Amino acid sequence: MTPPAPKAKRPWLTPRLQRDLHLFVAIFFAPSILFFSVTGALQEFSLHESGDGYTPPPVIEKLGQVHIHQRYQLKPKRPTPPKAVAARTEAPAAAKPVPAKAEPKKGSTLGAKIFFCATAIGLAFASLLGLWIGLTQGRLRKPALILTILGTVIPIVLIALQ
Repeated sequence: MTPPAPKAKRPWLTPRLQRDLHLFVAIFFAPSILFFSVTGALQEFSLHESGDGYTPPPVIEKLGQVHIHQRYQLKPKRPTPPKAVAARTEAPAAAKPVPAKAEPKKGSTLGAKIFFCATAIGLAFASLLGLWIGLTQGRLRKPALILTILGTVIPIVLIALQ
């Protein structure tokens, strides 16, 4: 009688465990990925900043501040430089016309802005689709839901505690 063949050592990182880990990491970070993709798309066209007669809604300005500086508040207003204040109050003695400097010609960035905005929208869509898939799987629904809630609440609490 021949001895039985030794059992093959099973790897601890099985394909099923890899899929589960991928699901858990993706579900946990999906809310943040959604947030950064949406606010990044808004920032691509500077919709979070004032200028040229445009004033952003306060919530968009605050979300832009979270995206850039991790704080939920309006952008601090810059103080007026002292030289500019003094120049405005004093009357010009003999104002000489200053020749306008020719600005270097800048290339259009519209194509890149559109592409990166589409990238942000695609990332948001892929994240939403991943959340839907992760939350509708039968065997891992509860852990996926718990991780989604944690991935949403933890960043909000961290920003609120600043």
